[in-house]
Amino acid sequence: ARLLKQWIGRPLLDLKQIEQRQAIVEDLLDNYFERSGIIEQLTQVYDLERLAGRVAFGNVNGRDLVQLRTSLAHIPQIRYILEQLDQDIYRDFLAELDPVEDVADLIEQAIVDEPPLSITEGNLIRAGYNAQLDEYNDAMKNGKQWLAQLEARERQVTGISNLKIGFNRVFGYYIEVSKANVKKLPQDRYQRKQTLTNAERFITPELKEKEELILGAETKAYELEYQLFTQIRDQIKDQIKRLQKLAAKVAQLDVLQSFATVSEDNHFVRPTLSQNERTLDIVDGWHPVVEKVLGKQSYIPNDVKMASELDILLITGPNMSGKSTYMRQLALSVIMAQMGCFVPAKQAKMPIFDQIFTRIGAADDLISGESTFMVEMKEANLALKQATPNSLLLFDELGRGTATYDGMALAQAIIEYVHDKVKAKTLFSTHYHELTVLEQELPRLANIHVGAVEKDGELVFLHKMQAGPADRSYGVHVAKLAGMPASLLTRADTILHQLEGKEAPKTTATLKEVAPVQVEADDSEAQLSLFSPEVVTTKEPVGKEKDVLNEILDLNLMAMTPMDVMNAVFKWQEKLK
Repeated sequence: ARLLKQWIGRPLLDLKQIEQRQAIVEDLLDNYFERSGIIEQLTQVYDLERLAGRVAFGNVNGRDLVQLRTSLAHIPQIRYILEQLDQDIYRDFLAELDPVEDVADLIEQAIVDEPPLSITEGNLIRAGYNAQLDEYNDAMKNGKQWLAQLEARERQVTGISNLKIGFNRVFGYYIEVSKANVKKLPQDRYQRKQTLTNAERFITPELKEKEELILGAETKAYELEYQLFTQIRDQIKDQIKRLQKLAAKVAQLDVLQSFATVSEDNHFVRPTLSQNERTLDIVDGWHPVVEKVLGKQSYIPNDVKMASELDILLITGPNMSGKSTYMRQLALSVIMAQMGCFVPAKQAKMPIFDQIFTRIGAADDLISGESTFMVEMKEANLALKQATPNSLLLFDELGRGTATYDGMALAQAIIEYVHDKVKAKTLFSTHYHELTVLEQELPRLANIHVGAVEKDGELVFLHKMQAGPADRSYGVHVAKLAGMPASLLTRADTILHQLEGKEAPKTTATLKEVAPVQVEADDSEAQLSLFSPEVVTTKEPVGKEKDVLNEILDLNLMAMTPMDVMNAVFKWQEKLK
């Protein structure tokens, strides 16, 4: 999983490396039984990279070593399966899948099958590994057997069935008798050691002698086991480079078999990639995540066709029709292809992209004091400055965060800049239908749109890309789908028809050139002017007015306090009276 995340974040740029991965994926896909065998073996392999890291840092415990031994035991079988396949394709794997047998044998000889978590409390080292440790363990074992025999004998002699021999770290071993049975003890048989609420504890010289023997052996055994374990750990640490190299190779094989499994299950195809040619041709491509949610039958695939000489696809169409999905599925296909995986399409041919830049969605940065539009512009700026002709740009609704003409002007200027200077493959979706005329002016730009039809007043999305521009955006219809009130929608439709019936003023017009709207007294549907006719004037300011205006223009607001501003306004008010 960690390696897969790295590959997603850092797709390959070298065609030869990509094709090497593709060849392995294709071979594993074609050899189902061998792939199943590899998967079965890999499920028995623990996280080798994590285990190697714990060995390197010296904090490995007995259970970690058992997991390492178990993992290493399955490497020979994985090698054997790969040897049954095309050995030229797996040459690197066969060379680097080192089972590290010396480490596996060491762990097998030294560590018990079920060691405790702690490495300081014994029961780690297998019997027969160290003679001195075996002697200590034998002393402890025989001592405990003697304790059991002593307990049985004392019960029989005293007639006290609940007499028992116990141990604690403060008082050592002791004979415990309940208060009710103390009177049954023969006189002077035991030496009193501790009095409890419900029992008395005793000791004998014989028990004291055995205690010293058992505890001495136990302490020495624990110390020796810890020493032996650290020696074993250091021996394994000397082979850390081999373990790390093995972990990396096992992870690669795991990712590649998952590529093959996913490609088979979802009918992905092997893409054809080119280091030099700029043709992008995807037939019936789909978004793998959205398709998984919707189901294969519900998702409508689309082509992405950009000839070598075509740089920009200008995408228009209604909201919710699939423009953003279309753009994102292309980016995902590019990333998957350059990871070495097969792609969601019937057929795919694409260049190798060096970078992918996206400007999708709307988000602000309140902490930095940046509006949604500012974030949008900064992201677009980053793409324009760093993109190369081999990059992929995805611009979704650029310019919508400001006034209509500002946004439209910026969007057109960005398209022209990409076309003339950046020359990267670009998908640019927009609701500014006025921009579709750029197809006539920019030779490396083409219009496409997402099909939609209006049937009985209802909007039906076709979710299919078609050549040419869309006829309209259907925004009111989308608002209807969102459940807006009917009266609001009716009013919006009326206003829309009024606006569409008027000729938009030129962006270079001044207040002097725009005639005021005349409102007839009996025209209830007329759009009222925002300003009364008196406001629209060509009178030039003179005298005091001109002085005040000049002072306002020269004002440095950022250097003034609120009191400074109030004083300035008061001064202008007095001057104009």
